[in-house]
Amino acid sequence: MRDASILTGELKVAGRLDGRFFALLEALDSTASLRKSASAAGYSYKGAWMVLEAAGALAHEPLIQSSTGESGGGGTRLTHAARALLQAWQLLQQRHEAFLGDQESWLLQQPVFAGILRRFSMKTSARNQFTGSISAVETGPVTAQATMTLPGGQEITASMTAAAAKKLALKKGQAAIALIKSSAVVLVTDFAGYTLSARNQLAGTISRVEKGAVSSLIGLTLPGGAVVTASVTNDAVAALGLAVGQDATAVFKAYAVMLAVAAK
Repeated sequence: MRDASILTGELKVAGRLDGRFFALLEALDSTASLRKSASAAGYSYKGAWMVLEAAGALAHEPLIQSSTGESGGGGTRLTHAARALLQAWQLLQQRHEAFLGDQESWLLQQPVFAGILRRFSMKTSARNQFTGSISAVETGPVTAQATMTLPGGQEITASMTAAAAKKLALKKGQAAIALIKSSAVVLVTDFAGYTLSARNQLAGTISRVEKGAVSSLIGLTLPGGAVVTASVTNDAVAALGLAVGQDATAVFKAYAVMLAVAAK
């Protein structure tokens, strides 16, 4: 199967029969056990029966046949029609993967889309992912600091080892992505005359408060449209009175920032 990092697509037959249904047929063909096949494909036993009956109605002929106590052993087996349908699906999948591969290759040749699509394809657990360009690099004997400027003009500074900076070959003007976990972001609504040591302090307006059982996700929209997400305990949300429309500052240390650049 093609390792698609940018384009994906879901195939359905007759608008209803998807990959899970055909996984059920494939498992049935191997095990002749509806119960085992249903579990493998993520159906309940009853749900598997229902989807097979519905598919048989669409095909106007049964897709399974059950037997008990025969010389070949009992069980639920695919009919010739079901095997033909499964084979057609497998060939269709191959053609679909080839099609997506061709379209992805074409997209990556388009200068306007290539960089954006590659950034979209990056998969990481960090909730905050910002794109920008390196505006300054300071390298010492042991550690290094790199500053990335966002499209809105804000700056994010990352601290790393000198070896890491050398490996990334960081240079001014280079496109980069900054990754920050939401748990590393502290929201400040009132500095009360104090100055914090954290290098990164981004002021914005709270645009989202999504409460969970224990903690909440707070979205802070910066000038220019970028959104910083912070994970805050519900107690802290109540204590600070965090609400949509409120001004706040997202604070996080430079060592909490991970930089990513395109591999050469």
